Amino acid sequence: MGEPALEHLRIRLACLHRTLRAAADDRAAITARLTRPDLTPYCVTDDQVGVLLDDVHTLTEAITAPAGPDRAEPESERELRRRTAAGGTTLPLDALAAAFGLTRADQDALLLVAAPELDRGYERIYAYIVDDLNRRLPSVELLVTLGGRTAAARLARRRALGPAGPLRRYGLLRAYGEAPVELAQELVLGPGVFAFLLGWGGDAGLLGHDPGEVAPPDPRATSPYPASDRLTRLGRALGAGDIALAGLWGCPPDGQLDAAQALARAADRPLRRLTSDIEHDARTAAELGAVLWIPTDGLHDQPHRQLADTVCAVLLRSRTPVCLTGLRPWRPRPLLAARAYAELTVPAPGFHDRHAMWSAVLPDLNGTLLDDLAARYRMSGGELRAVASVAGAGARLAGNGRPEPVAGHVEPAIATVTRGRGGGAVSSITPRRSVEDLVLPEAQLRQILELASACRVWPRIAEAWGFARRSAHGGVKALFTGEPGTGKTMSAEIVTGMLGLELLKVDVARVVSKWVGETEKNMEEVFRQAEESHAVLLFDEADALFGKRGEVKHGTDRYANLEVGYLLQRLEASDGLVILTSNLKDNIDPAFTRRFHFVVHFPRPAAPERRRLWRLAFPGQAPLASDVDLDVLARLDMTGAGIAAAARTAALAAADGESAEIGMRHVVRGVARQFQREARLLRPAELGRYADLLGDGEPPG
Repeated sequence: MGEPALEHLRIRLACLHRTLRAAADDRAAITARLTRPDLTPYCVTDDQVGVLLDDVHTLTEAITAPAGPDRAEPESERELRRRTAAGGTTLPLDALAAAFGLTRADQDALLLVAAPELDRGYERIYAYIVDDLNRRLPSVELLVTLGGRTAAARLARRRALGPAGPLRRYGLLRAYGEAPVELAQELVLGPGVFAFLLGWGGDAGLLGHDPGEVAPPDPRATSPYPASDRLTRLGRALGAGDIALAGLWGCPPDGQLDAAQALARAADRPLRRLTSDIEHDARTAAELGAVLWIPTDGLHDQPHRQLADTVCAVLLRSRTPVCLTGLRPWRPRPLLAARAYAELTVPAPGFHDRHAMWSAVLPDLNGTLLDDLAARYRMSGGELRAVASVAGAGARLAGNGRPEPVAGHVEPAIATVTRGRGGGAVSSITPRRSVEDLVLPEAQLRQILELASACRVWPRIAEAWGFARRSAHGGVKALFTGEPGTGKTMSAEIVTGMLGLELLKVDVARVVSKWVGETEKNMEEVFRQAEESHAVLLFDEADALFGKRGEVKHGTDRYANLEVGYLLQRLEASDGLVILTSNLKDNIDPAFTRRFHFVVHFPRPAAPERRRLWRLAFPGQAPLASDVDLDVLARLDMTGAGIAAAARTAALAAADGESAEIGMRHVVRGVARQFQREARLLRPAELGRYADLLGDGEPPG
């Protein structure tokens, strides 16, 4: 790319040389009009005042004239562009123009700043044109002078070269030193720009960045918010200046961008976000005619009180239209008193909204799959666009260059986008077992299957059929009770796998805190992680959190009851599937029990279930000896977890003894060790004709 890039610079600089020569001629003409130009550095003569008055009068007469179009590109440049395009490449200057929306005049300004990097002779030319040998670097005044032959054109160039113009806003040009006035501000190239212009490589996207810019939404993905008439009216009022502040409350963090973009679209203005400098953000938004978006969730906390006060103080002085978003309202009273304010509680997108969103980003999906995805996932526009992109890439990769249906790649794409957000008090479990691995009596198995079906259809009947208005509960809640090892956690994993979701298991010990308010804070973080990941939330052995409320005898009892009350509210508000397991149903507070849609009791397995559990405990590739008697083993009163542990112990014993097969004597040893772990007595009579193996298999001591 080096030679085409240099040829492009040569062509463009040749055009600029004519502009420089014309500017130098103008400077010479001005000097010639002065009777004593040698006195210019020291004083202003009477003749000079007259000349200057004529000049400024001409300026005021022409200041409102149209700026005029950019100069047309020469044929040699068009031919060079055609040649490079045929080779599958893009000229560096064209790449910068496309990446940052640069006009031809912007490109000329960039080249004029780059020119002294090619030849220091440009510095003296620039100093001559601005009539100041101490200002050899290109300045705003120089670029304005060279950028327009009329007063209107020069004003347009000055605005484009200001801090809000694309060249400086993206950092392609940077201010050098401090100037007494903006017109005298000297400019230099941003890091890496010169090398990129010469075709020495680089990434155009990394050369400049505007941290406050919010890119327009991808038209492929619709948002549920434009469908709201109230939000549209609010946006139009903001754009017309009828209100100055618009609050959009109730939005989860990953949905606030969609809501703010919908408001700005209704206002017919671009959108900019708050960065670290609120005053600069407000000035830039005002100059660009944009709506300034301020997420307020962090402004409620005491550690951010100073930032909140600063934001409020700047907004009191500013008249820039502002969009505030957050889960809960942020309403500083001085701000509401000084500026016209209106707000809206943004509802979560319903089933039909989500159906439309999925259909927009993945139009090739069929109706059944669309219904299923809309029912299971409450995704923001950004998440949906990410899913569509990942699924499309997966289809192209699998098709090896040939088009392949995207539908088969949607579920893996969802997993890529939403999963793996565990941490803190939750651990992520990717379901690996299926319903074939679940050994339960028929009644309990039917309940587990009904639970999975209910989770699939509940969002549809709740929203499309209106049942949500008759119920205080959000998503489906289930309680699994039974002794340890009877399959409660495995059932939660299997239900999660049937739904194609991720399982987040809560570490109760890390959630419960002795400090007042910490348990609620930890619980809120747990629910938030589950909702952001669209995951199933599992509270294993949840008695410590959801236990019965007791009589208040001490101060700590009151706080414990408050924690249970908070959990009741948070459990109801959750839209996802929440599963609690408990060894004893009676340990769970009755207020929680009433809120469960499914309560499944897991009994100890009977002989038929135990025989199947023994069969499943040994993988198909395990070298199981023919003397292993599953019928005898099925008579032993063991849970599924105990059987699995005994099978692993048997395999370890066989491998340690360098046996080619897992024999009955190894299994008996595994059973004996498991009984010992459970502090139970294994009687020889329970093993029948294999009782004599107990002496070999019984662990010492």
